[in-house]
This record gives sequence, C-alpha cells and structure tokens, in this order.
Amino acid sequence: MNAYAKLKGAEAPFYLPQSDEVAVFEAAAKNDLPVLLKGPTGCGKTRFVGHMAARLGRPLYTVACHDDLSAADLIGRYLLKGGETVWVDGPLTRAVREGAICYLDEVVEARKDVTVVLHPLTDDRRILPIDRTGEELEAAPGFMLVASYNPGYQNILKTLKPSTRQRFVALEFDFPGREQETAIVVQESGLDESRASLLVRLAGKLRALKGQDLEEGVSTRLVVYAAILIAGGMPINRAITAAMIEPLTDDADVKRGLADLVVAVLG
Repeated sequence: MNAYAKLKGAEAPFYLPQSDEVAVFEAAAKNDLPVLLKGPTGCGKTRFVGHMAARLGRPLYTVACHDDLSAADLIGRYLLKGGETVWVDGPLTRAVREGAICYLDEVVEARKDVTVVLHPLTDDRRILPIDRTGEELEAAPGFMLVASYNPGYQNILKTLKPSTRQRFVALEFDFPGREQETAIVVQESGLDESRASLLVRLAGKLRALKGQDLEEGVSTRLVVYAAILIAGGMPINRAITAAMIEPLTDDADVKRGLADLVVAVLG
C-alpha cells in the first residue's frame, strides 16, 4: 500500500497568499468542485493544500504519486490478516467515505489507470466504483479531490490529457515575488530580513538559469532550508552550497559555475 499522510484538526500551516487562490479554493470546496494545482516544484502547492484543509476544518489525505502508484493503491485491496482475507480501504476511498480532502501530489507520476479511477469523482456523479467489492461509493459531503503537477517538468510520456485537465478548476502557482518570498523565508526560518533577502535575490539568479545549465530552478523550500542552516549558525556560503547548489545538480562544472554566481551575488 502506498504511504500517505492524514492531517485532521491541525492548526493551519503558515501560507502567504500570492493572489486570490484562497478565495478560488474556498469557492471550489463550497461547490464540490475538484481543483488542479499547476506550478514548479517547491513553490508552495503542498503547503497551500495543508493550509486550506486546516482552514476549512477538513481531514486531509496526501498521496505522493510515483511511477508504481496504481489505482489499487488509492482504492484499496484485500489483505491477509490473522488468517483472514479482509478488505482494506486506500486513502482515496477513506477520503470519499469520510468527506475529506484527497490530495494527489504530482499526479502525472502515477500509472495511467489512476486517472481513469478519478474521472467519476470529478463530475456531477461524484462516485467511486470499487470493482473488487462491488460497491459504488457516493462521495460524502465535504469530499474534495485536489491534484498537482509541474507542467514545466513534463515529457511526452508524462502529461495530463486534456480530457482529464478539463475536469478540474485549475490554479497556476509560481515562485512568490521577492518581497513575499523574503517574508516567507523570515517566517519559516527565523533568519533576519537582510540575510533572507540576500538568499531570495540569489534564488532569483539561479532560477534564471533554468533550461540552460539547470533542469529546475531553486525552490522556495530550498531557500528556507538554507536560511534555517544560517539561522542555526552555519556559515552562509556553506549553507548555500548544501541547500541551494548541491540539490540542483551533480555536474561538477555546473556546480563551479553556480559557486561563482554565489560569490558575485554575495560580494
């Protein structure tokens, strides 16, 4: 069974809105509409979902999708327990029964049979057929399907079909503006604003290299990691290397170029 996390009754994680995404999500939740979050890795999509689940007071099941994730991992399967064969619900089935939010993180990474299972839950039927048990579950009030993916990291084998995308209300995410990102880094790390702003400025320079020397730009998550290390007493250059350069590439020449960029930005 795929590992998943459930959050219920927790305090809302810190999230700084970039636009009207909170209002759009709340409207979608009120009207039982599924939501698709699009944006680069580490820009705050998962944090946003956790924030909204707590804000709405709904349980949250988060599934980290991967190449081997199948429909059975989401729905459930028969397992042998104590000499008996018993049915065990998967996270999607539990969310449907409980009226919870089910969040499929990086849904394009899952196997193709997963999207077929989602279709009856993303229209006015709001049902989940379970072939193994013969059940046809109607989603409980409050159930909401949320999925995310990174359009900039797709290839021809891993993309959402238009027929699937058009079943969702979609929200586009990107890295926050400089002032917003600095405020996030300060809040999450406890680092002073001056050094946090410097890290954010460096992140902007690194993101400009995406598609050239780097497949992906540095995420806000990594900027926060660097800030946490610095706030804990680590020298700034070492923290940047560990949290903002090494995670981006294994290429020695590229790493040397990024180190030179760090020196140019830090002075």
